[in-house]
Amino acid sequence: MFRQIVHHGSVMAVWLFTGLSACFGQQVMRTIDIAPVWAGHPVGFHSLTHSNRQYVAFYDANREMTVASRELTATNWTFVRLPEKIGWDSHNYITMAADGSGRLHVSGNMHAGPLVYFRSEQPLEAASLKRASPMTGRDEIRTTYPRFFDGSRGELIFTYRTGSSGKGDQIYNVYDLSSQQWRRLFDQPLVVGEGKRSAYLNGPARGPDGLFHLCWIWRATPDCSSSHYICYARSRDLVHWETSGGKPLALPITFESCEVVDPVPLRGGAINGNVVLGFDAQKRPIISYHKFDTNGFTQVYNARLENAQWMRHQATDWKSRWEFSGGGSIEFDVRVGAVSLNANGRPVQQLSNKSETSGTFFLDEATLKPIGLVPSKPRHPSSLKKVTSTIPGMTVHLQPAGKGIHNTELWLRWETLGPNRDRPRSGPAPAPSMLQLYEISSGGSIEATK
Repeated sequence: MFRQIVHHGSVMAVWLFTGLSACFGQQVMRTIDIAPVWAGHPVGFHSLTHSNRQYVAFYDANREMTVASRELTATNWTFVRLPEKIGWDSHNYITMAADGSGRLHVSGNMHAGPLVYFRSEQPLEAASLKRASPMTGRDEIRTTYPRFFDGSRGELIFTYRTGSSGKGDQIYNVYDLSSQQWRRLFDQPLVVGEGKRSAYLNGPARGPDGLFHLCWIWRATPDCSSSHYICYARSRDLVHWETSGGKPLALPITFESCEVVDPVPLRGGAINGNVVLGFDAQKRPIISYHKFDTNGFTQVYNARLENAQWMRHQATDWKSRWEFSGGGSIEFDVRVGAVSLNANGRPVQQLSNKSETSGTFFLDEATLKPIGLVPSKPRHPSSLKKVTSTIPGMTVHLQPAGKGIHNTELWLRWETLGPNRDRPRSGPAPAPSMLQLYEISSGGSIEATK
């Protein structure tokens, strides 16, 4: 069983593991301490590998935004502390990217607040990071959910929400390497709520067909139970957008103009953070989510584009109901993974429900229903998931951190208290925990070295 922390229902890149079986055949090659980190609440950190260097962005023991860097062959880190301090909001994760010249870009620590953005003046040099906001100077006062990704030609794209939960629009900027300046990817937002709602997006992501695919759910208010209507759009270049049938969509995309995959009503059992995009062996998009069935139970659905129509396949037959509401960061009792293909080309899907059987399942290709559990193959030793702190309520965070020099897997590990609806805790804060980097290979006995 695993749990996932979300902020306002939006997914953080932090996994909390509980009750998993022991891991065999994994070996910890080495463990590298990075620095003591803030442990009062969970918030997403970020790891980036570029050229022969690794960078890790986190909040240190004094809550200061920090970027650590090292050569992949080294065990010592250099640190740069940036002039940003986190409060109690789990929305305020950190994200990083490197552009085509090797300059670093860092953003984070913002929830409906001014844009926070740093850029390095020298390639690969974290020590040269300087505040570089504003980017364009437009719609940068109430920003949330920063994300960097590559465009259709490898250009660096930056997206974020402007506004607030229930009243937000999605903005996209593109970076020009020659001028080192940002500009709008298009003159208006991609998706707008028109002051009545906001879209929580999954993507854009390039699919096996070469197109960029995007799905989302609308939210009417800061209450996560007001999530409703699951929608879809696609693009060849991130500039020109269309429906699944190829009909051009004028920008910005609105509630009235978008393609509806499933008209889940308000308080119908769907939530942002659990609407994900996958593909089948025929490269058809599949949007996975959950909602209440006619009996009021929570069920997972896999909606697939079949013969130009979205066919909604009920994947589960659960007899439990996950009731959620309110704002702030919450824990998910249910987690829906995207449909993907295993090494043999069979569709699989990871499903978790604290009241039902959980795991990774094989799916029937026609019905998209689970037909059996995939044999467990953990990616890291079970010892990494054991809480070492003596403070009650502490949980372990394990986050993928790329590949090591010998094709080993790198993982970040640290411990914090759980979410608290983004509110300050009473009493003294817990002692900092050590942020560590684990380098893991398969095979052999489990033996940690330092």
